[in-house]
Amino acid sequence: MPYGFLDIAVTPSVRAAQAKMGANHLWEGFKKDRTFDAFTPGEAAFIARRDSFYMATVSETGWPYVQHRGGPPGFLKVVNEKMLAFADYRGNRQYISVGNLAADSRVALILMDYASRVRLKIYAHVEVAPLDTDPAFTERIVDPGYRAKPERILLLHLVAFDWNCPQHITPRFTEAEIATAIQPLRDRLAVLEAENVELRARLAARKDD
Repeated sequence: MPYGFLDIAVTPSVRAAQAKMGANHLWEGFKKDRTFDAFTPGEAAFIARRDSFYMATVSETGWPYVQHRGGPPGFLKVVNEKMLAFADYRGNRQYISVGNLAADSRVALILMDYASRVRLKIYAHVEVAPLDTDPAFTERIVDPGYRAKPERILLLHLVAFDWNCPQHITPRFTEAEIATAIQPLRDRLAVLEAENVELRARLAARKDD
């Protein structure tokens, strides 16, 4: 069976680099039942927790352009096992990614979970859909609580994905993750402060006696 993601990523020049670095033997006969061309519930759950991702497009001149996309957790929607979608909100109005997609629909995404040191890589083709193409679908994709202006819907038709190893991922934590982690400390501190107030009151009462 084909590998899927590596079948796309490993080109003749990549094979030459592997051979030069003595790593080609690591990938010889690596063909396994790993097409990775359909999301499972595991990928869907991972994607639903993300509040950002990195997306690379390519211009007509061959230059890559990497853009950070962010929003509320789950703004990148899993429509089905073969498709993702997200609302393209107005930003600095350079429209570099949108322009690149008009010339070449291919994108590469990296979704990061820094806290768990996990990353998901995705190859896809993008279809640009106006907001008024399917109002019901647009309502499903656009987050009404997010204070930004949506300009279009981007549909990502999955080609292949792969999970990456945790090497060299420095753990980082969001404000919400930190708040959750230290909440037990806050709770304990509140208890100790209440006990301290009570003890001070008892000491003051004894002095009055």
